[in-house]
Amino acid sequence: MSWDDFPFFALPAAALWLVAGVLALRADTPRRRLAVHLPMLVGIALFAAFIALFWTALQRPPLRTMGETRLWYAFFLASAGYLTWLRWRHSWLLLLTAAMAATFAAIDVLRPEIHSIALMPALQSFFFVPHVVIYILAYALFGVATLAALAQIVRLRRDTADTSLFAFMDDAVHVGFGFLALGLLLGAVWAKEAWGHYWSWDPKETLAFITGAAYLVYIHLRAQGRADALAAWALPVAFLLLLLGWLGTALFPGAQGSLHLYS
Repeated sequence: MSWDDFPFFALPAAALWLVAGVLALRADTPRRRLAVHLPMLVGIALFAAFIALFWTALQRPPLRTMGETRLWYAFFLASAGYLTWLRWRHSWLLLLTAAMAATFAAIDVLRPEIHSIALMPALQSFFFVPHVVIYILAYALFGVATLAALAQIVRLRRDTADTSLFAFMDDAVHVGFGFLALGLLLGAVWAKEAWGHYWSWDPKETLAFITGAAYLVYIHLRAQGRADALAAWALPVAFLLLLLGWLGTALFPGAQGSLHLYS
C-alpha cells in the first residue's frame, strides 16, 4: 500500500459522502434515512481502511506530513458531520461537511507527497499519535461548527435565526475546545520530554494559543446570552486563525527553524 493507491479509496469515498449529503436533504422517512446511512458509512469505512493499510505499510503513524494530517481531517470531518446529522438532523449541514471533507481529500489526491518510513527521534514518542489525532479531531468539530455559524449568519441577515442552531454550535465548540485543550496539554508534556521545556512561543505555539483564545471569546459571548451576528462571526474568525496555525505556519519567517513544521 502506498500513496499512489490513495485515489482508489479517496475518490469513491468522497463521491459516497456527497451522495449521502444530497440524499439527506430528502430523508423524511425511515427508508430514505437508511439510504443516507449506507453511502456515508461505506465512505467512512473506505477512508479508515486506507489509513490503517497505509499506517501498516509505512510502519509508522501517517501523521507526519501536511498531506497526512489532511487525510485524517477529511476522515474526522466526514465522521463528525455524520454523527451530528444523527443527533441534530440538519441535512444541509451533512451535505456541507461532506463537501468540505471531499475537498480536503481532493487536495491530497492532487498534491501527492513523498512519505518515508523514517521518523525523527522526537516523533518516536508515546505522545505523538494522541497529540496530533486529538488536535485534528478538534479541528474537525470546529469545522462543522463554522459551517453552522455561516448558515446562521445568513439566517440572521434574513431575520430567520434558528436558536437550535446556536445550541448545536455551542455543543460542537465546547467538545472541540475540550479536545483542543487536551491536545495542547499533551503537546506541552511531550515538549518537556523531548526538548526540556513545556512551551517555547514559536509561531506554531503562539498561533495555537491565539486560536484557543479566539474560541474562548465565542464561549464567553454565548455565556453572556449573545445570540447575534457578533457571536456567530466569532467562529469563522477563529477558524481562519486555526487554518493559519495549521496550514500557514511556514509562511512566517520565524517559523523556518520551528520543530512544528510538517515535513
